[in-house]
Amino acid sequence: MRSPKEVSLDNKIISAVSQFSLTGKAEEAAKLILGDDEIQAMQEYANVVSIKRLNYNDHGPVHMRTVALNCVIMSGLLKKAGITTSLEREECGTFEDSLVAMLLSASLHDLGMTIGRQDHELHSAYLSYPIIDRILREVYPDDIQMRVIVRSLAIEGIAGHMGGRTVHSLEAGVILIADGCDMKKGRARIPMAIANGPKVGDIHKYSANSIEDVLLSEGKEKPIRIEVLMSSEVGLFQVEEVLLGKIAASTVKNYVELYAVVENGAPKRYM
Repeated sequence: MRSPKEVSLDNKIISAVSQFSLTGKAEEAAKLILGDDEIQAMQEYANVVSIKRLNYNDHGPVHMRTVALNCVIMSGLLKKAGITTSLEREECGTFEDSLVAMLLSASLHDLGMTIGRQDHELHSAYLSYPIIDRILREVYPDDIQMRVIVRSLAIEGIAGHMGGRTVHSLEAGVILIADGCDMKKGRARIPMAIANGPKVGDIHKYSANSIEDVLLSEGKEKPIRIEVLMSSEVGLFQVEEVLLGKIAASTVKNYVELYAVVENGAPKRYM
């Protein structure tokens, strides 16, 4: 059974996607993904492994939904600024097709955490493959070419989301940043609550616990403005060691303004 937070995110994702779903395919894909029992089960177990076995932060249903919502918001800001997706630029798909790929990537990118942290992005890729194929057969039942294209793009986003592998599409670049932007304290709430002593990886929990919010909006100089609000400077770890690296590895980096604001302090601009 989905939590109230998950249901709320589902509604926000579908509402955001519907603005761009001219043919209905992106909205259909969103509903199929968010309502899929296998995806939900794998997301939930990924969270169990991440939090209870590895003493890490949230890598489950709420995280993957948050990344999906971030993707839709950022993609919309890029579109508003006239930035085309790779599928549009290469004339082999529409903005809506790109959205389908990004929704799949975002919702499946951490399934590999069911196995472990090391190389989890590669585990996520092969675990996701049959699920992606199943979803796309419903969204594009008579178009094998589009199924191949969207599947390939989704896998690129999944395999490249850690920033350790070069991504080339704009869509995969959006996934990188959307993932990095899920850093606010709610993501560390459960690990902090069950902590019973210092452990490897604690800096991720404590730094994330100081992040009050991450705001995505239209920038003044660039299409996307990311503003990270934090209660203490320990949150700068998340910005400097996690988010900045993902932005640097992203094909979207030239379209981003990044600010960090420590409580009662002046905004610090990184880019």
